[in-house]
Amino acid sequence: MSDNSVFPGDKIASIEEYEAGHNTFDDGDMVRASTMGEKDLDKIKRVASVNHPKMLSIPKVGDVIIGTVAAVMSSMIAVTIEYINGKPTTSKVECICGTRNMRIRNVALVNDIATLKIVAHLNGTIHAEMNEPELGIIFTKCRKCGGKVVTMRDAIKCTDCSWIDERKLSSNFGKTNFIHLRE
Repeated sequence: MSDNSVFPGDKIASIEEYEAGHNTFDDGDMVRASTMGEKDLDKIKRVASVNHPKMLSIPKVGDVIIGTVAAVMSSMIAVTIEYINGKPTTSKVECICGTRNMRIRNVALVNDIATLKIVAHLNGTIHAEMNEPELGIIFTKCRKCGGKVVTMRDAIKCTDCSWIDERKLSSNFGKTNFIHLRE
């Protein structure tokens, strides 16, 4: 280990001196590492970054991610990131998506596959949203029997038990071409 080695959460620089760059985040006081690696302080651009030998994928603001819903809370969902801009990632980091302003009772269920857009990195947390037509749930199953579902306007209906449920569906719901593998 060299003197430039950092671990997640390590202080790299003060926010008065440097901005947060790749694989780092701003905690309001310090720039901290979000992954293990070698710190890189660009003294010209005043950006602090962390170079990881295997380059863990931390999505940037504006990236579109596809992931599995890991937890559903009253005003947000937590999503494990599987793909960033259609490319697979092995980092398995999570982001949160606020659902308070959506007028749908069940925005998502655990194990649904969702498409989200990254909007911010605040306090070491990745924030996302799904307020565009192509963002939302792209795969789900029936909450009662686990059967296949089909869309009915803005709801889904189970083909086995006929249960009807609400979700925030993507315009790409039911399509299997949502991932561009290894372009």
